[in-house]
Amino acid sequence: MPVNTDLSVFEKLKTSKHLPSLPQILLKLIKACDDEKTTPSGLARITAVDPSLSSKVLRLVNSSYMGFMSPITSLEKAVIYLGADTIKNIAISASILQVFSRTRGDSSFNLRRFWWHSFMCATLARRIAKSTGYMNPEEAFLCGLLHDIAKLVLWKHFPTQYGRILKESGKDTHQLLKNEKEMGATHAEVGSWLIQKWNLDPFMADAVFYHHVPVNEIIDAFPLVKIVYTANALSQSVEQTIETGAEVTEKVFGFTAAQIEEIESSAKKEVSEVAEALDIPIEPPPDLVQDTVQIQYTSEDLAKEIKNISLLYGTLENLIRADSKEAILRIAEHGLKILFDIKSLFFFLYDPDQELLIGDSPDGNPRIKELTLQVRTQRCLPCTSLAEKRILSSFNRSDIRIPDRQMIQLLGSEGMICLPLYAYQQPIGIIVMGVQSAQEAELGRQQKSLSLFANHVAICFYVDTFKNLQAKRIQAERMEAISSVARKVVHEANNPLGIIKNYLKVLGVKLPERHPAQSDINIISEEIDRVSKIIHQLNCFSQPETKKREAVDINRLLVNLMKLLRKSILKPAGIKDQLSLAPELPRIMADENSLRQVFLNLIKNAAEAMPNGGRLFVKTRYIGHPESHIENAEEELPEKAAIEVIIKDEGQGISDEIKSRLFEPYISTKSGEHRGLGLSIVHNIIKELNGTITCQSDKDIGTQFKVTLPCRQPDANANRRSG
Repeated sequence: MPVNTDLSVFEKLKTSKHLPSLPQILLKLIKACDDEKTTPSGLARITAVDPSLSSKVLRLVNSSYMGFMSPITSLEKAVIYLGADTIKNIAISASILQVFSRTRGDSSFNLRRFWWHSFMCATLARRIAKSTGYMNPEEAFLCGLLHDIAKLVLWKHFPTQYGRILKESGKDTHQLLKNEKEMGATHAEVGSWLIQKWNLDPFMADAVFYHHVPVNEIIDAFPLVKIVYTANALSQSVEQTIETGAEVTEKVFGFTAAQIEEIESSAKKEVSEVAEALDIPIEPPPDLVQDTVQIQYTSEDLAKEIKNISLLYGTLENLIRADSKEAILRIAEHGLKILFDIKSLFFFLYDPDQELLIGDSPDGNPRIKELTLQVRTQRCLPCTSLAEKRILSSFNRSDIRIPDRQMIQLLGSEGMICLPLYAYQQPIGIIVMGVQSAQEAELGRQQKSLSLFANHVAICFYVDTFKNLQAKRIQAERMEAISSVARKVVHEANNPLGIIKNYLKVLGVKLPERHPAQSDINIISEEIDRVSKIIHQLNCFSQPETKKREAVDINRLLVNLMKLLRKSILKPAGIKDQLSLAPELPRIMADENSLRQVFLNLIKNAAEAMPNGGRLFVKTRYIGHPESHIENAEEELPEKAAIEVIIKDEGQGISDEIKSRLFEPYISTKSGEHRGLGLSIVHNIIKELNGTITCQSDKDIGTQFKVTLPCRQPDANANRRSG
């Protein structure tokens, strides 16, 4: 970059004791905002260091620009609502203003007009960056804010000489640059030098250096140079440029007139509202003031607006309280339908490992769950919306592709709008909304509310994912701890079991061969063998061994188990059992000891839930086609064929607190309820067999567990009918 630092202007600036420097808090905050690992609490701690910055953050979040009903007093909550990008913008704006806080304008230098142009250029730069898919829109904002900062530096250091140049040049940019050159350096050259001195990105220095060259030289430049150049052109008064900002933008980026108008109008509104919220002194040029549209609300409009804000705030509160992905989907869908009159919609959630957008919906629509999009390679509206981080509509677009048309057809609408979900710079997904042509204009006017809504949905998904990852980490640590304990238990338990086994053999030899106790000794011996196998599994707790599957007769297993438990547990507790087994059940491929462990745990739990006696019901049935009947053992079973085992007791029922976490390990000790490590083991075994387990419980009628096991396992050909 050809900056001649031998010129007297640079020499005077280099030796100046009043040359501005960026505050350390700003540099630290920019770095934190760019770090994906930074949490809201971390941002809040950095922000809290600067009281002025903290007050500006709280002032903005509680301003009419944000539109919240209740005041927000927590800095961390304000950071969550505003997001890292907005916090960075506030920090940049506040810091730059703080650096030049002692500078006062006069008739030759209108400071309010200068700040309006700087903030307008910054806001336009960020919006153009997002529209063109530039990877760092906030860098574009900072560069836009600083592109003319050298005018302020030159005026502050050479007030008489530079003041005369400004007065003589008026609104003629070409004349201004010519006069500055005669002085020794243009404001573009000085600004570029200053950015290098601040150790900011070299491309930012280039963007400032080239922001007044002829437009034809910009066409092939790198993105940041083009973004700042067009943003500066769009924020200039009409008489200051040879070509209008719209002409420059169309030539550089190929934007349509409608796109340019939307970017300009939304930027003007944002600059005015944020400046008012942050108390930034700005004044737009006279030719732009007349473009400002004053909206007069009738009492009916005002009532409607208040109602919408209340509904939005209520929906956002519900989203914050959502405790699962399904709840977030359900609340988000309901909120969009109520707030924005969206008739149909579905979601794409981003899988970062596979770089896929995967369809999802609250009702579990299988057709939507089939939808997957390759983010990097597939060209369609949702992928483009996610890549560009902006709301996109299918209306009036020439690049609508087959997947887009299929999605519109699935939504049953005339078109669709894609709402990207991002949290802390990370892609979360897309909301795809079915829209009629008559709705599009109204939704366009509601983009701020839609974006606010989308930000909250994205943050909720982000928090839910983080919570699940934390739960898995905690679970892994628990499993590691129990593995260590298990190894010690195995070592200590094997010795007494071996001794008991030997004594049983001795006892069996001493008793006559046909003594009635021989049957009981055999049962005890078999149970000791089973305990040994279970203990062996504990020895491999951290790395479970692959279990051998065989054809298991569920009815026979339950009959033998009930014989054992009837004598040892049920009758002593005054519990009567009722066994109702469906005839001719097909066998299933499973590990018999594991299934025995499942039903033993469930029946023991049922007995412990009835300390004063009661009735226990055990029932099996075959689930398949109503007319199906198995004629022979070799017959192939229906695809969805399954065996259902129901175990029901008349105990005291399960509390709601335990019911929500029933199959989680280590939640508490037992106290007459079905809970503890046993149910977690049961759940894991059933899951390994691709089965399901559900629970219904009520304090008045007791508890029922329903276990469903599919008949067609991977070795389904080994299935046999029980006889």
